Amino acid sequence: MLVKQAANVLELMEYFARRRRPATLAEIADDLGWPRSSTFNLVGTIAEKGWLYEPRARGGYYPTPRWLTLARTVADAEPLPEAAHALAAEIADRTGETTAIGALAGTFVIFLDVIESTQSVRYFAQVGDRVPVYASSVGRAILAQLSADERRAIYRKIKFEGFSPTTPMSAEIIENELREAQERGFHQSSSEYIPDLAGVSLSLPIGPRPLSIVVAGPTSRCLERRPITAAIMKEVILHYQPSRKINL
Repeated sequence: MLVKQAANVLELMEYFARRRRPATLAEIADDLGWPRSSTFNLVGTIAEKGWLYEPRARGGYYPTPRWLTLARTVADAEPLPEAAHALAAEIADRTGETTAIGALAGTFVIFLDVIESTQSVRYFAQVGDRVPVYASSVGRAILAQLSADERRAIYRKIKFEGFSPTTPMSAEIIENELREAQERGFHQSSSEYIPDLAGVSLSLPIGPRPLSIVVAGPTSRCLERRPITAAIMKEVILHYQPSRKINL
């Protein structure tokens, strides 16, 4: 169930992240398609709590540094291992494709770190994006790290939705995918959730949490290169974690 007021606060912050400059109440209302009265009430409440301010009188509202302080505090309490970003950045550099680190969030995987490809045609992703755990190689690379009982508990919560003809639509299909990945040596996907997107994923043996890492890009460029991409990923992971085995 979507709580509209909560969703509006998040949409407002995303709006400022895109805009990168103050906005008046009228500009916010017009750009987001909100009623002026609702915009006034929402912005006024957030400003009164100290999360928005007016850098210049009547010059529009902008988020205060309080957001950054909060985000840093939260991140410091559950940080990614220091080597994680460097590892992902090297994989992105060597493959030329968007690379992301994911963690389990209910029946989804949420991206905790993203290094986007510099190529004009690429997979557009950002930190905080979520993908279904069952309809993505990055999700199955996390499922593979869980016990059978833990996986069954997740399967019971999934509302399987067919995003494309290649979307796995049952727990049995996912379990078969996990067995095939074990034999193949890596998890892979092709347009399961996002059209024309091919991905390669591995479990990421770094830190205490089950993490996975994915390299994804357009099928025209990445589909046939999946074994090569997986080999690069394994080489980099072993460089950063030489004493850890990459378990699928």
